[in-house]
Formats: sequence, C-alpha cells, structure tokens
Amino acid sequence: MKNIWNFYKGTIAVTVRGSAAYYCWVAFLLALMVIGVITYIVQLNDGLIITNMRDQVSWGFYISNFTFLVGVAAAAVLLVIPAYVYHWKPIKEIALLGELLAISAIIMCLLFVTADLGRPDRFWHLIPFVGILNFPQSLLAWDVMVLNLYLTLNLVIAVYYLYNLYYKRVPNKNFMTPLLLLSIPAAISIHTVTAFLYNGLAARPFWNASILAPRFLASAFCSGPAFMILIFFLVRKYTRFKITDEAIQKIAELIAYAMFINLFLLGAEIFKEYYSDTVHLAPMQYLLQGLHGHNALVPWIWTAMIFNVTAFMIFLIPDTRRNNTALVFGCVLIFVGVYIEKGMGLVIPGFVPDVLHEIYEYVPSGMEMMIAIGIWATGLFVFTMLLRVAIPIMNGDFHVAEDGVGFQISDNLFFLRKSDREKDINGSDENATATSEGSDSA
Repeated sequence: MKNIWNFYKGTIAVTVRGSAAYYCWVAFLLALMVIGVITYIVQLNDGLIITNMRDQVSWGFYISNFTFLVGVAAAAVLLVIPAYVYHWKPIKEIALLGELLAISAIIMCLLFVTADLGRPDRFWHLIPFVGILNFPQSLLAWDVMVLNLYLTLNLVIAVYYLYNLYYKRVPNKNFMTPLLLLSIPAAISIHTVTAFLYNGLAARPFWNASILAPRFLASAFCSGPAFMILIFFLVRKYTRFKITDEAIQKIAELIAYAMFINLFLLGAEIFKEYYSDTVHLAPMQYLLQGLHGHNALVPWIWTAMIFNVTAFMIFLIPDTRRNNTALVFGCVLIFVGVYIEKGMGLVIPGFVPDVLHEIYEYVPSGMEMMIAIGIWATGLFVFTMLLRVAIPIMNGDFHVAEDGVGFQISDNLFFLRKSDREKDINGSDENATATSEGSDSA
C-alpha cells in the first residue's frame, strides 16, 4: 500500500506541473466541463423535454456520439495486434497511448448513455451483479457487460504497465500478455454488440442490414487511428517521447485499407436499397436526397461523403500519405466525415419516417450540444491527465526516488524547449535520410 500511495502522490504532483499553455488548456477544458454540468442539472430538473428528441425520434445527438465513440475506443486494437501479436517494435512502443485513448473514449460513452437516460437514478439496474440485467436475453445487457469489461481491461493494463515502469521494474509478461490478447476480442465485441443493438430492431429497416457490424468495425478502424495519428504528431512535437515515422505510416496504411472497406460496404447498402426500390427505401432517401421536402441531413451526409472519399485518396496514394501536412489534413477529414456518417447520419434516418409514417426532423437543441461539449471536454481532460502521467514515466523523467522513498521528477519534464524540438526534428530528418539512402542502395 505504501508503494501505491507513493505512486499516486507522484502522479498528482506531475499533473499539477506544466507550462502556461498546459494550464490554459486544462482551464479551458474545466470551464467546458462546468458548463456541461450546469446544463445537465437543468436537464435533470426539467427532463428530456429540453432536448429536441420526441416519441418519433427517441435517439438523438447523445446516442450518435455514443455510437461514434465506441468505434474510437475499439480502434485501440489496431495498435495492440501488430504490437503484441506480431511484436512489431515501432508500434509496440506507442501501443499504450492507444489504450489510454480507449479508456477516455469509453468514459465518454458511459457519460453519453447517462445523459440520454430520463431517470439516471435508475442506472444501478444496469450494474452487473447489482441490478437486474436480463442477461443473456437483452442486447443492452451484453453492451453493458462488454463496455465495462473493455474499460476494466484497459485500465488494468495501463496502470499495471506504468506502475512497474515507475518502479523501474519489467512488467510481468505472464500477467500482461493474456490481458492484452483478451482485449482484442473485447475491442471487436464492443462495436459488434453496438451494431447488433441496431440490427435487432426489426421495425427499423434502415438498420436491418447484415453488413452493419463489419461496416461499424471498418469505420472504427478509420476514425480512431486517424485521431491517434493527430495525437502522435502533437506528442512528438511537444514532448521528448519518440514516435517514428515508420509507425505512423503503418497506421496510415491500415487506415487506407479500412476506409476502402468502409466505403465499399456503404456503397453496397446504397445499391441494395435503391435497386430493390421497396417501401424501405424511404430512410435512405431522407438521408441522401430528402423526403417530401424534409432534407435537414442531406448537406451533412454529402459533406461527410466528400470528406471520406477525399481522405481515402490521400491515404491511398503513397506520396501524399508520406507528406505530413497532407496526412494531418486527411486525418481531420476522416475523423469529421466518419463522425457525421456514423453519428447523425446513421441514427436519425432509422427513425424517419417512423412506424406510423410520420416525419419528424430532429435537430439537436442548444442544451444537447452544451452537454455533449461538456462530455467531450471530460474525455479530453481524462486523456490529457493520462498522457501527462504516462509520457514522463515512459521517458524515464518521472520515477521512484533512488532511495526508494518518494518520487523523482526531471526538470525537463514533458515539454521540450524550442531548441530541443528543433534539434530532435533535425536529428529525425537526418536519420530518415540515412534510412532512405540505405533502402535505395539495398
């Protein structure tokens, strides 16, 4: 217990140290979180009537964000497989960052579900071994189980790994390896079960496609890794943590394959609906071209399609994929495009028209948006704190004191001076050139 307490005190000390930019970022996130909490209190007092959800559209902005973030969380498996199944060193060194992102994303998922509940005080009914889950008949019970299992796995893996590095010990492979291997099917299952939640509603033909689960996974392996690449560039620029171009390029290549599958499956769904031309075409028409004068989602989904196709071309062509500016631009396009397509573009058309053939156009209210912003700020705050602790430990700048009592924090913790960043960048360029020349001669 003494060692655990020492580790905990050290993490607190690390998180309160930083530059002016770090304090401004944390203060900004905390301000958004406060706004979200205040808005949620209003919703708690007045009820879900403050949202624009109604009987016709009972899932809205909250569940759209939940669906997207489950995919972001599941995408950590794209780092775990090459790192711990194929033991590829460049990705193995950064795989933990994917685990930390998964933790933050799952926390946001749970918060969005809580925000969507009309009676959050009854949430305890969904807690395994405490409430009545109606397991295994209920798909919602399966979703609760796999989400909590995946969150627990990632927390245990990350904390155990960092705890051992802090005490300058080698993590026990016999303990970590089974957990890492278990996290692979767990990551796939959280998004598969989410897809089954939609699939299982037979009265909603828009979701009644057998390829929805693989399409969910394909889109997850686009948006999550795209966000990771953006984080990797920021981490590499502003910290002393080394992330190789080789690792980033391999992830980008995997995104290109996943985006092709995602676009292909989406095209297959569109073909099936339009070619069969049954009454079930209506939701797809509402999404892509509007229905009876109702077209609120049309400009959004076509924007998402343009973003996704453009990003796919960027990632598909090796020269553009190797250009860091183009790569960052492509990652932003993928993240925004999949967020629209897999969020509002997936959830809302399932309710339009409803089972009574009524059309209610849902647009999230300002209250919903403020609560959602507060939840996103919470997730980014958690991720920031996790990175704040993890990166110094992995760099060796934060560890137990030499006498085994207390902790030791390096003076150059976390952020690099400008001269150090330029030196590292120049060094990386020289190494990249040498590697390129060696490859050419080979």
